[in-house]
This record gives sequence, C-alpha cells and structure tokens, in this order.
Amino acid sequence: MGEPRIVDIELDEATILWRNADIEQERRIAIFDLIEDNTFKPVRASAAGHTGPYKIKLAVHDGRLALAIADKDGDALETLILGLARFRRPIREYFAICESYYQAIRKATATEIETIDMARRGVHNEAAELLLEKLEGKIETDFATARRLFTLICVLHIRG
Repeated sequence: MGEPRIVDIELDEATILWRNADIEQERRIAIFDLIEDNTFKPVRASAAGHTGPYKIKLAVHDGRLALAIADKDGDALETLILGLARFRRPIREYFAICESYYQAIRKATATEIETIDMARRGVHNEAAELLLEKLEGKIETDFATARRLFTLICVLHIRG
C-alpha cells in the first residue's frame, strides 16, 4: 500500500531566473522539510487507484503554476494547472518582507527581527490558506505542506 505523500520534488530550473544565497537557503529548507513531512493526495490519481508516494515538478508557464505529478517510479499521472493571479499580491508582499528580514538579521536588534519575522509568517500563512483553497477538490493536503509549496512557488517567481 502506498503513502499519500511527496517523496521527491523538483523545480523547473528554466523558470528560476535568479536567486541569491538567502533564496537558495529558503529553497533547500522548504524542499527538505517538505520531503520529511507532508500530506499530498491528488484526487484524480487517487480515484484511478494510485496511492502514492508521488514525485512532483513545479514550473510556471504563462502566469500559471504547472504541477506535474508522477508516481514513485516517475511515470506521469497528471499535470495540474493553477492560475496564479490571486497569488501576485501575496508573492510581492512575501518578497518585500523577506528582503526586510534578510537585511534585519544582519544589523537589527532581536526585537526588530522578531517583529519582521512575525509579519513574514503572517503573509506566508495567508498565502498557504489561499493555496489550500486553490487545491481544494484537486489535491488533499495539509497547512504545513501548502506553506512549503508556497515558498517554492515564490522561488519560481524571483526576477533578480
């Protein structure tokens, strides 16, 4: 019996135009945390008898997120396409607050860093809730998985 979870995740390198050390660290942590603990059950694949685990590849094409889902052997199951228009503002806000956070950890007081980090978590949490809404009826997942997926969606939107 399979597990309804992600065991491998890949980002389309052609989509990522630029990244710095801070963003690369965010990407590594999000992928590591996602692989370690996630819930991921594609509704159509599950209805067709696939129980997981899954490999996924994330890419952005024409303002849409392409979520290619494969079984553990890499055989394609489906590609889910999600419009990202509703994510433009949260992505911009997340980038802005992250930039403030990265600057703050280099020179701000602990209280200032904590305040910025709280704001960053708030934006991140709101975006994860939005992603859960967009995935409803398509993929059954949990808040922590949606949160990490949002981080990776942001990495795909970096424009240097």
